[in-house]
Amino acid sequence: QVQLVESGGGLVQAGGSLRVSCAASGSFFSINTMGWFRQAPGKQRELVATISSGGTTNFADSVKGRFSISRDNAKNTVYLQMNSLKPEDTGVYYCNADIQMRIRWPTSNYWGQGTQVTVSS
Repeated sequence: QVQLVESGGGLVQAGGSLRVSCAASGSFFSINTMGWFRQAPGKQRELVATISSGGTTNFADSVKGRFSISRDNAKNTVYLQMNSLKPEDTGVYYCNADIQMRIRWPTSNYWGQGTQVTVSS
């Protein structure tokens, strides 16, 4: 069974920084793309950033230049560094990963339980 466990959320003032982490655990062959999504109250879940196994990154326009994403493949962990935070960045941040359970199997998509990020004005 695969688990994605997020950590590092919290309360921060506007203009501040926060880093969230997500570690994948369990028995699997490999992890392909990992990423972060967020969901604000009353809104749909939206993409924040993704990173491929080779390190190619993709960001939502709203966070470009402020957020960075990285991963440590040896630790099966993805990080989201959030700088110059704004109140509109508030939401539950969810980790997402495409995981290949066994060699030659197709990937399956997994979600973490979410971590709350609140940016006060």
